[in-house]
Amino acid sequence: MSDFTLGAKARAAGYRLRGYDSVGSTNSEALEAAASGDPGGIWFVARQQVSGRGRRGRQWESPYGNLAATLLIVPDCDPTLSATLGFVAGVSLSRALSAILPNGLVHIGIDGADGLDGQSRIALKWPNDVLADGAKLAGILLEANKLPDGRQAIAIGIGVNVVAAPQGLPYPAISLNDLGVSRDAGEVFDALSDAWTEIFGLWNDGRGTGAVLEHWRASAAGIGAPVAVTQNGDVVRGIFESIDDAGRLIVRAEDDRRIAITAGDVHFGATASAQS
Repeated sequence: MSDFTLGAKARAAGYRLRGYDSVGSTNSEALEAAASGDPGGIWFVARQQVSGRGRRGRQWESPYGNLAATLLIVPDCDPTLSATLGFVAGVSLSRALSAILPNGLVHIGIDGADGLDGQSRIALKWPNDVLADGAKLAGILLEANKLPDGRQAIAIGIGVNVVAAPQGLPYPAISLNDLGVSRDAGEVFDALSDAWTEIFGLWNDGRGTGAVLEHWRASAAGIGAPVAVTQNGDVVRGIFESIDDAGRLIVRAEDDRRIAITAGDVHFGATASAQS
């Protein structure tokens, strides 16, 4: 077991914690707990996971000292709203980072206020990444299992590159250490658990989804810029206009059509122009 602790707000809200030094997958631990009847509201957190999963079955590498955290919840909401929990996680992580990063590291805050020079070095990338200087700093993965009573158990996995970024990836990745920020995975998790408590309360079983999405847009990467979205081998190109109230990426195509994207791999700017 490891020495992670919940933040004060998370403890007051009744969240529980199971910490590990190393584990196969925190998402797997959470889903196994759900299958065994755990009611949710428990974090599974590790400094290393050796069998982590990313989107679409990709491997998520997590070298020792990084943060692998999964929250198991059983929300009382329409199942169609469960997917918006990814935005809750993104905004929560944005708020947590803003709480622990030094003032010299420019960051757009939860209220949308710009950093010191008006340039955001850290931003949210649709649908589930956090970027630093355009490189991937953190990723989010939602997995769901249907329970016997018809409700969904949701595992919300959050991986943060704290001390090191994985190598050999098809996209650039970065760590807090690369940014000159010396933080322990436990410090990041403490801030994350408190930020989640606040933003999940705002979400309010889906009734506050619109408010969460507004916060997400305030910290979004690439709005107004060229974008290319790859879906099953096809590429949609245009300008990233916004995300709609359902959390879909809205692309304005060259013929002025507005295209709503529900899933895909997103590339911005010059990278978007180079995609084939």
